[in-house]
Amino acid sequence: MVKLSRVSPAYKIRALPVVCLAVLLAGCPAPAVRKGPPAPSASVPEAPGVAREGRALQVVPAESLLTVLVYRGGPLARAGHNHVVASHDLSGVAYLPQDVLRGSFELQFPVNTLVIDEADLRAREGEEFSAEVPDSAKEGTRKNMLGEALLDGQRYPHITLRSQHLESAGDGLLATVQVGVRDQVHVVQVPLSYTAEGDGLRVQGEMRLKQTDLGLTPFSLLAGALRVEDEMVVKFSVVARPAPGT
Repeated sequence: MVKLSRVSPAYKIRALPVVCLAVLLAGCPAPAVRKGPPAPSASVPEAPGVAREGRALQVVPAESLLTVLVYRGGPLARAGHNHVVASHDLSGVAYLPQDVLRGSFELQFPVNTLVIDEADLRAREGEEFSAEVPDSAKEGTRKNMLGEALLDGQRYPHITLRSQHLESAGDGLLATVQVGVRDQVHVVQVPLSYTAEGDGLRVQGEMRLKQTDLGLTPFSLLAGALRVEDEMVVKFSVVARPAPGT
């Protein structure tokens, strides 16, 4: 089993799974809800994948976590809040051959189960997230994030991550990844580090990601006087193990 250390700081992080995902493009105030029939379901276009080689390891949702730190901005920033948005529902499979550079993965997470501002997760992030967030602000953030103007969770319920290529990068790996958000697929590069855990592995990382890197427009009110900053911080820890019985 391979053990790789942390990614070298020389590799500037441009985007992720997960990724992910520009998932958190939300502001506190909620816009008016549009009336009318629900939009038809739509799927993210699937780009060609890579050959699956090696042992199949399934993601363990209960032991995996994706968090995105979203920051308030604009002259009226004090009227908003910084938010921690989390997914506890990562799923998918990683393929681990003898030559790790021939490995691959296919992951996804549902946007409609994203959680806003869990107290323990906010406590981990220090002073910038120490303020208490009212339930009304959490709900407004959730509505904005899942609304038609942003993630459009009704028509596009999942964000998908499909690896295309792995290469060595200092002490870690650099993955070329297709990220499916709404009706678009964007290709990004993701620095990864991982360690063996018994017969499985844990993949970890932290990065800065711009919403506009994934074709999304940050939430804004009053001509930008109150807005969500384009740049977010994405953190992930993903555990994968062989499926029971394999």
